[in-house]
Amino acid sequence: MYIIAVYDVGQKRVGKMLKLCRRYLNWIQNSVFEGEISEAKLMELKYNALSIMDKKTDSLIIFKTRQEKWLDKEIVGKEKQELDTFL
Repeated sequence: MYIIAVYDVGQKRVGKMLKLCRRYLNWIQNSVFEGEISEAKLMELKYNALSIMDKKTDSLIIFKTRQEKWLDKEIVGKEKQELDTFL
């Protein structure tokens, strides 16, 4: 599946969430990630995120689609991080 993940966490936890999300997805903007991920890896990401987050104040929002081709993406302005595929 293809997902977009967005987090909002306290300042003390931002670095940990950034490192965690970068292990699974491509960083495209501050606190925003996207990429292909398996159901098992997504469950792992959510489990690890919960261990970092303060459940009373922090959030992780995940938008899912079956494939990237079903998502229209338009960038206005400069793209923060260009996604390249290396073989």
